[in-house]
Amino acid sequence: MSNIDDALDLLQNKVRRLIMERLVREPHYPMQLAQQINVSQQAIMKHLNILEKADFVSKKKVASDAGGPPKNIYMVEKSISIRIDLGPDLFRCEERKLPKGGPMRLSARLPSASTPVAEAISGRKKISFQEGFEYLSQINETLDELDEKRDALIALHQVVKNKISTAVDSNFDTYEERTLVHNMLDSPRTHINLKQISEELRLGASATEQLMEEIRLRLLREIGEKSGTVISGPSDTKLPWWAMLGPDRNLNRR
Repeated sequence: MSNIDDALDLLQNKVRRLIMERLVREPHYPMQLAQQINVSQQAIMKHLNILEKADFVSKKKVASDAGGPPKNIYMVEKSISIRIDLGPDLFRCEERKLPKGGPMRLSARLPSASTPVAEAISGRKKISFQEGFEYLSQINETLDELDEKRDALIALHQVVKNKISTAVDSNFDTYEERTLVHNMLDSPRTHINLKQISEELRLGASATEQLMEEIRLRLLREIGEKSGTVISGPSDTKLPWWAMLGPDRNLNRR
């Protein structure tokens, strides 16, 4: 399974989500988790072992306060972001790794509104509760604003895809053709994985390549007729499919 498959499989379980929710705040003992989540310690250990094998959590032995043998305490190891967008003409499911580094290293990738926060905490081991509350409030506000913009972009993407899908349905007769075109539209700036598509459609590699070439030439002709765009080059030139749209529409795709 891929990383996102593993993550979704692990986090679909409510008890594991409750465990992770507590561990991200501070390390816990299994008995603590059992009492807080109200399940048996045996069940907690089962879930912790699964999470540990997937590198989501780790454990270390610490001395017992009661003077007994050392006990295992568990903490979170992995930092990821999972995004799922689902609807008509819309399916995006991806795992994104969060960037590493201190505040100043992150500042180059931050929105301008959050840069002062990174500058204020850079080089400091601790900050006061009041400062932390203010900074987190500012960051959450910026996140909400970015989420609203992303939601609008996803909705616009869905509208565009819906309008294109109508043209795909009317211009391509076979399921195989439509699948290839939709793959092109889903990843307009990346190389199409013909091997994966070949396996999905249960076609041979040569048949898939031939079908792809037919679609490419067909789109070239149709776009050329409508826009007057001409691309000159050998027939075996490896161009991304969106290059067929013409240079003026590809200025930002480098």
